[in-house]
Amino acid sequence: MEVDRSEAIEEFTVSTSEELKAKVTGRNKKFLIGTDDDESIEAWKKSDTMFLNFGPQHPATHGTLRMLLELSGEKVVKLDPRPGYLHTGFEKLAEHHTFNQFIAVTDRMNYLSPLSNNVGFACAAEELLGIKIPPRAQYIRVIQAELSRIADHLVNIGTHALDLGAFTVFLYGFRQREFIYDLFEVSTGSRLTTSYTRIGGVMRDFPEGHEEQIAGFCKQFDIVYGEIEGLLNHNKIFQNRTQGIGKINAQDAINYGMTGPCLRASGVPYDIRKDEPYLNYDQLDFDVPVGTEGDVFERYLVRMEEMRQSIRIIEQCLAQMQKGPVKVDDHTIALPDKSKVYGSIEGLIHHFKLIMDHHGIDMPKGEIYHATEAPNGELGWFIVSNGEGVPYKVHVRGPSFVHFSMMPKLSEGGMVSDGVAILGSLNVIAGECDR
Repeated sequence: MEVDRSEAIEEFTVSTSEELKAKVTGRNKKFLIGTDDDESIEAWKKSDTMFLNFGPQHPATHGTLRMLLELSGEKVVKLDPRPGYLHTGFEKLAEHHTFNQFIAVTDRMNYLSPLSNNVGFACAAEELLGIKIPPRAQYIRVIQAELSRIADHLVNIGTHALDLGAFTVFLYGFRQREFIYDLFEVSTGSRLTTSYTRIGGVMRDFPEGHEEQIAGFCKQFDIVYGEIEGLLNHNKIFQNRTQGIGKINAQDAINYGMTGPCLRASGVPYDIRKDEPYLNYDQLDFDVPVGTEGDVFERYLVRMEEMRQSIRIIEQCLAQMQKGPVKVDDHTIALPDKSKVYGSIEGLIHHFKLIMDHHGIDMPKGEIYHATEAPNGELGWFIVSNGEGVPYKVHVRGPSFVHFSMMPKLSEGGMVSDGVAILGSLNVIAGECDR
């Protein structure tokens, strides 16, 4: 079918340039920022700034974060972070699940280190119950949490480098993360959303030979660690993109509520594992890496050293842990063994109450706030119980939400390209940010 161009050509056949200008202005007027009146159009023409949406459809925001930028050329005049693109209602879901059922929901929050979420929630519930889990269960939880920390940092460093153009580091990091997921698959039966932790312990003990597999990973990781350092630490392009960018001093970092590697990079040696120990961290020897400059580069360096310290922790756990139970010997809290379920009426009743009738654990009335040192910072769980098996209220203090709110402070006055480096250094996980 031949297109008739005569009508389109005739539309722009005008006698004067003023008539042509009027037609074009009338057609394009609706695309200008502001209202359709002439005054707003003239004001927009005279403005020195423009607005730009950064994400969520942008590789550096990973499809889940949005920032509204006001720019003067390439300089960021104002930044407005806009979360909410992965909102899931995790906190409200807690009111409709028993405590152990909610473990599966916590997996989906920070999906780069789900076992850390499991451990944090379980520790809070156990403090409310007033119980202490067996030593072997504590060691297993610490090992899984530190493996999760390494996996989380590897993804952050790999994707951060990829956002800045360093592709090889991304491949090195993800390969090591796959090795960690192989370990999780052996110990938990799943790779990502494991649901491995239980109130009162863990789902099951390590299988035979698994401790040797973990030790083997730790031994080879040191080689790859050195290779990642070699690719980035003295890379001039990476240094120029990260050094002196997104700086924040110690006092401002504290005032804004920063925690974890981001806080320690600014010179504050606060680590919950040291300052408010939980599980058996007080029995382990490890250092807390601390920076001085508080810029993007030092946030990277702190995470790198934290992975080395996590390997130290894991190796100590493997050397110290002894055989023993992996959950409390109270069947109103932890499921009885299958032999008791099938062989005794008491075991069957406990199994039915904990699993089948949505009764769950008989929690005492009260409220508790418990925080753990997750890979991104302080992961706090505030639980309110009315004495039933389902929480009355759960609130999560997710570090990603706090750190995403820091983007205006860290980015304003810098360049658009600096925003990519800064956002990557904060490691904002949308599931934890939006909840």
